[in-house]
Amino acid sequence: MFDNKEKLTKFIIDNVMTSGEVLDYLGIERQTLHSLVKRGKLVPLKKAKETSLFLRQDIEDRKTSAEELKEKFRPYE
Repeated sequence: MFDNKEKLTKFIIDNVMTSGEVLDYLGIERQTLHSLVKRGKLVPLKKAKETSLFLRQDIEDRKTSAEELKEKFRPYE
């Protein structure tokens, strides 16, 4: 799929997020991220001690879903 290391690196940079990046992007706390993973709402590609890696598309989908739920159940905010 990848002809060289540069293409692989670009793919990873463009499509993979660390747990820290996910926290910033979704505006959530680490405990919330842990809960989402535990409940199967987000599935990491790889887990290490302090960091997990996630597909960017999964995180963007989760953000969209959370915004839709917020509009539906908290329209006054």
